[in-house]
Amino acid sequence: MKTSRFDAVDYLDSEELMAEYLAAAMEDDNPDVFLAALADVAKARGIARLARDTGLGRESLYKTLAPGAKPRFDTILKITKALGVPLAPKANSTTGL
Repeated sequence: MKTSRFDAVDYLDSEELMAEYLAAAMEDDNPDVFLAALADVAKARGIARLARDTGLGRESLYKTLAPGAKPRFDTILKITKALGVPLAPKANSTTGL
């Protein structure tokens, strides 16, 4: 039996799924998890379109979203805003904040 590699991009077909996917990734303590999820959403939307919408080059986007990258916060804000999923603070009921 042959299996195929799982690719989340194949399932990110709505704004709601993309937002939920990113929200779940942000819960992980490892920042690479969020970058990987952001890269998946970017691929699902189209890197060329995201490059145009952010004013960043395609190569720059690939480097920014690569595992282990340390992107600037303003770059992440540009990307999430262009994707239509801006970062938004949320109260955490377990810490009282």
